[in-house]
Amino acid sequence: MTRLPRLVFAVMVLFGSTVHAQAVPSDSSTTTYHHAQADGVTLFYREAGPKDAPTIVLLHGFPTSSRQYEKLIPLLATRYHVIAPDYPGFGLSDAPSPDHYAYTFDHLAQTTASLFETLGVGHYTLYIHDYGAPVGFRLLLAHPERLRALIVQNGNAYREGLGPKWPKVAEYWADPAAHPEVLETFLSLDSTRQRHVAGTAHPERYDPQAWADEFAFLSRPGQREIQAALLYDYRTNIAAYPQWQAWLRAHRPSTLVVWGANDPSFIAPGAEAYRRDVPDAHIHLLDAGHFALEEKNDEIARLILDFMARLPG
Repeated sequence: MTRLPRLVFAVMVLFGSTVHAQAVPSDSSTTTYHHAQADGVTLFYREAGPKDAPTIVLLHGFPTSSRQYEKLIPLLATRYHVIAPDYPGFGLSDAPSPDHYAYTFDHLAQTTASLFETLGVGHYTLYIHDYGAPVGFRLLLAHPERLRALIVQNGNAYREGLGPKWPKVAEYWADPAAHPEVLETFLSLDSTRQRHVAGTAHPERYDPQAWADEFAFLSRPGQREIQAALLYDYRTNIAAYPQWQAWLRAHRPSTLVVWGANDPSFIAPGAEAYRRDVPDAHIHLLDAGHFALEEKNDEIARLILDFMARLPG
């Protein structure tokens, strides 16, 4: 039986002054899978595309891994070098106990930066989603010279982007022992499913295997302690919002915002708020939820390729 070619975004076609990414048949893009030592732990990462092309780094959210990008990577890798790591405690990376690895967002960013140094990735466009936002902003503040452009997909940096669940989470931050129900809900099967399907008008486009795998991951020995530590540390991200916003105002990076507008956790005003600090940001509110790639993968890929084609240099 003849194998059908994979559809990937390989050609940029000019129509007047507008650049469009078009899907054409190609088998040229192959994702490879690797492990590397960084900051005392072994990290897993996916890689694709020509290594001499500009690099796009994809930072994943909770409770998933670089696997969330498996359909996006081939569409970008015909033109760009793509790296998608798993943080410590996630995916196929090491998950040492909190007694041996401090699960804070500062530490996740430090370890991710160490991986980039190991791989020789010194200049990149950064795609941030969910937990990828606090990891990514720490990287930007530490090494602003490394950023070529910023792509934000439901990666919050503004209080107005916090949905209705967050006041209850704030009670947990104030006294974790008094509010164990917050952690129980956070790690539950229903919450794991709702992160995918809440807000979508097309739940049939979401593969149930995604949340089944994520819940199995969260049920592993040691995960409760790891995720409890990170949920508690998330309060430091809210406190850092003014610092991140000041960085955006000072540096005005080329910014693309592609946001699932129906996300109940990071709501649409959080997308619009980026324009306050980066007036030239390209902001697109999509009819999708938190994991917008699951139903808007091709559209987001087109937006990214159009945006990247317009970057200077």
